[in-house]
Amino acid sequence: MGAEVEIGARTRLMANLYIEGPTVIGEDNVFFPFSSVGVASQDMKYKGERAFTRIGSRNRVREFVTIHRGTEGGGLVTSIGDDCLLMTYAHVAHDCRIGNHVILGNSVGLAGHVTIEDWADVSPFSGVHQFCRIGRHAFVGPYSVIKQDVMPYSLTSHQPEVQVFGANAVGSRAAVSISPSSNRCRPPCACSRAPDSIPRRRWSAFAPKCGLPRDRRTARIHRFLRARCAEGMKVRDHRRQRTLPRARA
Repeated sequence: MGAEVEIGARTRLMANLYIEGPTVIGEDNVFFPFSSVGVASQDMKYKGERAFTRIGSRNRVREFVTIHRGTEGGGLVTSIGDDCLLMTYAHVAHDCRIGNHVILGNSVGLAGHVTIEDWADVSPFSGVHQFCRIGRHAFVGPYSVIKQDVMPYSLTSHQPEVQVFGANAVGSRAAVSISPSSNRCRPPCACSRAPDSIPRRRWSAFAPKCGLPRDRRTARIHRFLRARCAEGMKVRDHRRQRTLPRARA
């Protein structure tokens, strides 16, 4: 613990915690191991000016959370209100203003000068661009990239499109035990015929020679992926599009 650190009553500091001043911490907080509070900003404009970190009461700061003090360009203060939960690996950059009852999920990254109002919830692995504001009672979905202000009371999420780039031929072959006598594989001609059109006994002998799994269901998936990638089409996430078009026979 460095100099100029003030800690309120009943605040619990666990092992391997680093706090650097000037920092003021309220009452009944819990700081879990390996978190760092009040350290110098990563802002390239920071020249070592005297800046502060202020944390309210009844907050829970989990493992590996980092909270940086303010800079001259942002008012010299990084502040966190009361009754907040900062989950593991969350990062609060310089000059951020976090209100009361805020939840930051695992690995949430706040750039400098971000403001989060009361009762907002930022889900895990989300990033918030500098100078953005998240309104009160807003909910930000996981893996979101926030590049502009989030309206109060809104549900906001950034949904990157899921793409399939091809069939995992290596994984398919690894899942099937191919005898040494079948090492002379034919070209993957099974893609030109539907697995259901081949008798089951013939398929069991035919599939390994083409590097395809013996299981018909897995083979149909394998064929579907090859056909879609050959057509240059995108395979969307099943949660967003539950009925996928059939591959051509």
